[in-house]
Amino acid sequence: MNEQAGFTLRGRNPDVLTCIANLSNDEVFTPPEFANQMLDKLAEAWAARNGGADIWADSSVRFLDPCTKSGVFLREITKRLIKGLGAEIANLQVRVDHILTQQVFGIGITQLTSLLARRSLYCSKHATGDHSVAKSFVSDDGNIWFERIEHSWVDGKCKFCGAGQNAFDRGEDLETHAYAFIHTDDIKARVTELFGDNMQFDVIIGNPPYQLDDGGFGTSAAPIYHKFVEQAKALEPRLLTMIIPARWFAGGKGLDEFRESMLTDDRVRLIDDYLSASDVFPGVGLKGGVCVFLWDRENPGSCRVSTHFKDWPVSTATRPLLEKDVDVFIRFNEGLSILKKVVAVEDGKTDSLSLSESKRFDRLVSSRKPFGLETTFKGKTTKVADDDLLIYQNGGTGYVARSSILTGVQLVDKWKLFAGYAAPGTGNKDTYPHRIISTPFIGEPGSISSETYLCIGPFDSRAETESALSYLSCRLTRLLILLHKPSQHVTRKVYTFVPTQDWTKRWTDADLYKRYGISDEEIAFIEKVVRPMEAGDD
Repeated sequence: MNEQAGFTLRGRNPDVLTCIANLSNDEVFTPPEFANQMLDKLAEAWAARNGGADIWADSSVRFLDPCTKSGVFLREITKRLIKGLGAEIANLQVRVDHILTQQVFGIGITQLTSLLARRSLYCSKHATGDHSVAKSFVSDDGNIWFERIEHSWVDGKCKFCGAGQNAFDRGEDLETHAYAFIHTDDIKARVTELFGDNMQFDVIIGNPPYQLDDGGFGTSAAPIYHKFVEQAKALEPRLLTMIIPARWFAGGKGLDEFRESMLTDDRVRLIDDYLSASDVFPGVGLKGGVCVFLWDRENPGSCRVSTHFKDWPVSTATRPLLEKDVDVFIRFNEGLSILKKVVAVEDGKTDSLSLSESKRFDRLVSSRKPFGLETTFKGKTTKVADDDLLIYQNGGTGYVARSSILTGVQLVDKWKLFAGYAAPGTGNKDTYPHRIISTPFIGEPGSISSETYLCIGPFDSRAETESALSYLSCRLTRLLILLHKPSQHVTRKVYTFVPTQDWTKRWTDADLYKRYGISDEEIAFIEKVVRPMEAGDD
């Protein structure tokens, strides 16, 4: 093999793939170091299922990255195979040709990323180029496929990915972002179309695009990463591992069915949960963090769950992904033990994490728009009539005619609390400890709110309302909210794990720790995750 090929397949300093900028917050490049951590765990799983065999020494194993961007996974797999197959295929050029033509495959997500991936893998944008380390390809694309795909529009939306026609029905000079892997009803036929007959992949690995932004950037944009996971499962590889946003743990926005399918799939054997996405992708803001999962087709069982955050010790436990009577993934291992104690005290249950309906705080919490008013609604600046209602709205307060309020009328003349629908934070980044919810405040009789706030109540007196306010200020209460909270939105549902209390006293964490038998270690965990909340703390 020529010297250039040998050089480009060795490690370099600096590695160009550690230096390139991300395409966006939802199409991010995987750092080589992290890609290799994923490959290490892949190899461990393979060895455990195959009598200690080395996956990198097996010349029959086929790998697919169905959403390749920088080509880092394919490149690092190839480097490992070159070393591992040395004994079986002594000639370096023959070995490289075998790996690149028979074992390593990718599907580019854009024309740009397909060229980048080919340069990473073949050291040339053309697999047949003079500088390519592969010498047996007849196609310039090699085994990294890309062609422009169009969306399939039905009533203004793509039937495969949900993209809006107004945003993505583009001219030929722009990318359509119609990803080939998820724009098909028959993924096996699509793979045959791309790579030929009898193409069964043993391993699928990747970092798919996270969402399609057609004007609703951030949490309101439609997720698509789950579609890559579903298609990959349909190909029935022996092992599947991907890095994806962790928001699916609690479902929402098109993810409920995916959440249920993942949490009930006992072939998901490993989850590495990163509370902050920036710990994996430096400089990337992605609220809710990311996770890596490993799915093992032939080895069902409990899942090894590990929680990672900055310099905290890694917390690892082997447990079911779905606890009895719970429809979300309990993210923190320590949080699971705390929740079990709370439910045991409140309901006497030891085999379920579901509070009885009468015990659940969420029955006091309104849905969005508790009084039927949008976030953009602005009341009058002055009170005109004696029965005008005070409205808490985005940016302050105003007044609105009582007769105009037709929703939530039973709450208007009651004592209540208002709590922000969106929790505070630092942009899209996750930091701990944080408050989990915005600071609630008391709503007196004759007050309402716009969609900016949820309404909690009603309560019979100011004293009861102040008791409930003190309860929501407790760290333990807000930890229970966090266990059901996938993003910055604080909906009624996130209060599912919070029990009601007796509203005759001012609650403190010391009271709650004693009531539920919270250990010193659990208290230390709570205080590491949840920040104190003071009056006026915004």
